[in-house]
Amino acid sequence: MSDKYIMAVDQGTTSTRAIIFDHGGQIVATGQMEHEQIFPRAGWVEHDPMEIWSNVREVVAEAMARADLTPDSIHAVGVTNQRETTVVWDKKTGEPVYNAIVWQDTRTAKIVEDLGGEIGQDRYKERVGLPLATYFSGPKVKWILDNVDGVRQRAEAGDLLMGNIDTWVIWNMTGGPDGGVHVTDVTNASRTMLMDLKSLSWDSEICADMTIPMSMLPQIRSSAEVYGDVRPAGVLPGIPIAGILGDQQAATFGQACFEVGMAKNTYGTGNFMLLNTGSEPVPSKNGLLTTVCYKIGDAAPVYALEGSIAVTGSLVQWLRDNLKIIASAPEIEELAKTVDDNGGAYFVPAFSGLFAPYWKSDARGAIVGLTRYVNRGHIARAVLEATAYQTREVLDAMEADAGVQLTELKVDGGMTANELLLQFQADVLGVDVVRPMVAETTALGAAYAAGIATGYWQGEQDVIDNWAEDKRWQPSMDSEEVERRYRNWKKAVTRTFDWVDEDVIE
Repeated sequence: MSDKYIMAVDQGTTSTRAIIFDHGGQIVATGQMEHEQIFPRAGWVEHDPMEIWSNVREVVAEAMARADLTPDSIHAVGVTNQRETTVVWDKKTGEPVYNAIVWQDTRTAKIVEDLGGEIGQDRYKERVGLPLATYFSGPKVKWILDNVDGVRQRAEAGDLLMGNIDTWVIWNMTGGPDGGVHVTDVTNASRTMLMDLKSLSWDSEICADMTIPMSMLPQIRSSAEVYGDVRPAGVLPGIPIAGILGDQQAATFGQACFEVGMAKNTYGTGNFMLLNTGSEPVPSKNGLLTTVCYKIGDAAPVYALEGSIAVTGSLVQWLRDNLKIIASAPEIEELAKTVDDNGGAYFVPAFSGLFAPYWKSDARGAIVGLTRYVNRGHIARAVLEATAYQTREVLDAMEADAGVQLTELKVDGGMTANELLLQFQADVLGVDVVRPMVAETTALGAAYAAGIATGYWQGEQDVIDNWAEDKRWQPSMDSEEVERRYRNWKKAVTRTFDWVDEDVIE
């Protein structure tokens, strides 16, 4: 197999990448393109599905060209994706009926509130592991059916399909209107609010409550099996697509978190911490999500607890694009180093409400503790510290739910290049923070799933053997000082609650 490679298509919130890996799990070549972030109004976030599909083809071709490879050099393809971002399209034409509604979007707040009724946000939690929140796919589909002219009738006639981005990409890669495979995996299905966690099947009662025709739903499959081949009209003709994992589950897989109690945290557009809880789903009493971690072929599913944070890396982008305080994202580290602390300023980035552990869609962002002393360096530091504090809140909830004490945290994602952040993260958590040699663990996890399904790798042990530590950060801040700052952070968070009045919730 040494002359063959695995490709991962990593369709993320801000860009699409194709990464080619060798048998040692090392990167051979990469192609990447950003796509437009569409903000029709406050709280709404959309992507153009056709732009995403076009970019998939472009980045695959770019990676192949950079590696100077022909299609027969690729053994298999794995797909990983931004979860919960939802597309509805016509199965005969392949045309989306509306832009993809992104996971950060809050327009479904009223739908979510109405679905909860007198029971509240935990109405379906026992079955699906998720609270009712704007984050998840089901309410987004309902919004499209309810608000786009003529779409509900077409859906009820059986003409429309839905899916997260994995489903959209794979349907197109396998032929689209000409026999495209309409599938998803258990990890993506577990983010829709429509799948029963134990049976791993669509829940017809919840679909009925959300008025979503079940004919729209993709077939639920495991995370590692052959779903179909890339069609000749597309990229990589004849190569099997054999792995699907939602991005955070893919990162967990790529970080080799295969034992109960192992955890990773991905620092991307948002932050997502997953803790492997084994073969049984663990219900959360502390604001976390119970989700499927992965399922390899016919093997039993593995579950996880997840803490989802909406805004971390995107806060750095906001500082760059909206306030123009920095010209590029990496500059934030040097700017933050110009001061010794946050100067008393705390930034709670509740741009899309608060996710774990609060689940408050009516919260909005706030900067508190400002005095004339505070300068742009303090704001930059407060931005980085917000990521670390939000992660601490999630870890506290995770340890309470799972009854385990984390001894170290594996980290990955773009923000892990920021070493000031990782040192502060270790200080705030009180545990070692460990960065792997290959930081692209999301794409790597999808590649591993595809390679295991097709015999390129023998199983999880190969993933463990390939994983290697790059750098480790140990706590160094006085614990009393850590707790003082964390107490101030918790106070700042409360200032964001209940900001959106009922009469303006969309």
